[in-house]
Amino acid sequence: MNEMTLKKPRFLREINVIITILSRDITLFFKSPGMLIMSLAMPLVMMGMLGGSLSQNMAGGLGFDYNQYLLIGMLVNMLFMTSATGITSLVEDHVTDFTQEMMISPISRYSIIIGKILGSSFAAIVGMFGTIIVGLFMGIYLTLGQYLLIFLLAPFMCLSAGSLAVIVIGLIKSNKTANTAVMLITMPQMFLSGAIIPITHSSGVLFVLSRMMPMTYCLDLTRAVVYAGTPEYANVVLFNPFISLIIIATLTIVFLVIGTFFFARSEKNR
Repeated sequence: MNEMTLKKPRFLREINVIITILSRDITLFFKSPGMLIMSLAMPLVMMGMLGGSLSQNMAGGLGFDYNQYLLIGMLVNMLFMTSATGITSLVEDHVTDFTQEMMISPISRYSIIIGKILGSSFAAIVGMFGTIIVGLFMGIYLTLGQYLLIFLLAPFMCLSAGSLAVIVIGLIKSNKTANTAVMLITMPQMFLSGAIIPITHSSGVLFVLSRMMPMTYCLDLTRAVVYAGTPEYANVVLFNPFISLIIIATLTIVFLVIGTFFFARSEKNR
């Protein structure tokens, strides 16, 4: 870092770091056509094929519009999975010594991690638009107000997913292994948290697993906000939204602290 940067107040310096990492990730996103294609193709596969099949074969008698339920689930799932997967690029940055250069600078490790999570969130937001477009083609609609509420909650979902993935990249230094590990902690959540299949009547091991997964509370909070004041609310929402919010915030802070500790230690031990 140059002398001018070091003379900046600490708060402004940390903000500058976050913006720099965010801008770098956005630039890399647009330079990688594969990432853009995947952000748009994944909603097509999940919504159009899997979701469409479930809607035609098991949506009867649920007490709510399954297609809207699915759309909200896929929007949150896209935010969660894309944000978590994007964090694994820190492993590549580790190999190319990009993170090492940042770690020897007088900046907070949390600024590095938060900047990376925000950068990953950009791809997740693009994926959200892809999901909305697929939903429109399938004839699934939400109101503009409902979409805005989901976008307002999106940062919480991205931070929750990103902080969980940071623990993985703090422990694993192989890019391929990190990607596999993140998929192993995100894919089960798509099926067990209620993104696609309702979990109202889950019991036994499935009940315990669903309550251990961060995305369960992200989904439930989003649906509580979207369905507030509607007759379907009682059939769709599992928890009080304030409880879901507290759990999300608590898990995010815990994951962020633990993950950043492992990440900083792994860089220090190089």
